[in-house]
Amino acid sequence: MVANVKIDLTEKEMPTKWYNIQPDLPEPLPPVLHPGTHQPVTPDDLKPIFPMALIMQEVTQEPYVEIPEELQQIYRMWRPTPLQRAYRLEKALDTPAKIYYKYEGNSPAGSHKLNTALAQAYFNKKEGVKRLATETGAGQWGSALALGCQMFGLECKVYMVKVSYQQKPYRRIMMETWGAKVVPSPSTDTQAGRSILAQNPNSPGSLGISISEAIEDAVTSKDTKYSLGSVLNHVLLHQTIIGLEAKKQLEKAGVNPDIVVGCVGGGSNFAGLVLPFMKDRIKNKRIRLIAVEPEACPSLTKGTCAYDFGDTAGTTPLLKMYTLGHTFVPPGIHAGGLRYHGMAPIVSHLHKLGLIEVKAVHQTPVFQSAITFTRAEGIIPAPESAHAIKVAIDEALECKKSGQSKTILIGLSGHGHFDLGAYDEYLGGKLQDYEYPMEKVKEALVLLPKV
Repeated sequence: MVANVKIDLTEKEMPTKWYNIQPDLPEPLPPVLHPGTHQPVTPDDLKPIFPMALIMQEVTQEPYVEIPEELQQIYRMWRPTPLQRAYRLEKALDTPAKIYYKYEGNSPAGSHKLNTALAQAYFNKKEGVKRLATETGAGQWGSALALGCQMFGLECKVYMVKVSYQQKPYRRIMMETWGAKVVPSPSTDTQAGRSILAQNPNSPGSLGISISEAIEDAVTSKDTKYSLGSVLNHVLLHQTIIGLEAKKQLEKAGVNPDIVVGCVGGGSNFAGLVLPFMKDRIKNKRIRLIAVEPEACPSLTKGTCAYDFGDTAGTTPLLKMYTLGHTFVPPGIHAGGLRYHGMAPIVSHLHKLGLIEVKAVHQTPVFQSAITFTRAEGIIPAPESAHAIKVAIDEALECKKSGQSKTILIGLSGHGHFDLGAYDEYLGGKLQDYEYPMEKVKEALVLLPKV
């Protein structure tokens, strides 16, 4: 009998509602604070940058939020996404572990980011918005929003972190092919960008800087709103379709995961996979949920949990999150989507409550694991996703030592077709590891807002 490699769902089996973790949390999330008054923000405070539908999703206590039918129809272009059993990887590792991966790289944009990009474009369009401004690190989010805007007839301006703009020209071309205007950040298009360039003309940029530029663009331009690809509650909400599908698929396969692993930068991919399993974890079910971040940008492992700005210029509301400080500028590692100074408040809260595990890894062993995965499974993973693969392989090798047959689920958030320059550096022995020094973290944390 031939064993199934893919566990598929039909389009009719695709979830029709997003899952909201907030009513199931053992303790409520700390409130988001106004940067000026330090009082909890109101919907009116957020109206200049977000449409009301997304503001309501940000604060809702409803356990599920309906996915509009028009949006479901577009999701069906590539969803449900496959859950695959990594038989060849298991054999290569000679492990008794059962390894599955939920693959989001078959979306038209190449990653999980399209799940929320389409939703945000949809709700903005419904409220009469004509144009969206955003930031992007590795370019996956910018690509997704460029496509989302194209599908709903919106203009799109993307501020792309300069080091990624230089490293990943094909991501820029992808965005421009879908109609977006892309500039390297810091740019001369905004006061925030000009200010950074005046201090450091060679600034490599950061997600914090790009966010400052995009928000400034949104509040100073007509008919424009801001769109964020991670961190905020409504973004994580949209991504839960990943974990909801994975739960159904694992049930079809007749297995329960012992370990769920995802990479984490701002938190959307990890939360999208993990949150639907968190209900089991909260009920004391024995399931380990592991977030993997880079040693070069270790917000969860070396940061502090405090109120901080989401951007470098200090214009956003204050979020209670694990942070390296909003002035933090990370080194130009190749996992550009994981180079953010802070972490989603929901992920931060779960970490503070001890409901998730966190690991930080260097990029050289990450790429080594990616090569192992690629040569077994054929898919070239994005460097971000490869962080999760690294820890999943470590766990599988632990099973080999112990003889335990644990079931491991990996979030494979996107393909690495536009990251081959990084693979070339690794294969040529040119890739270097970088561990962010604690003294640099302490310097940035001095500038945290006093709340």
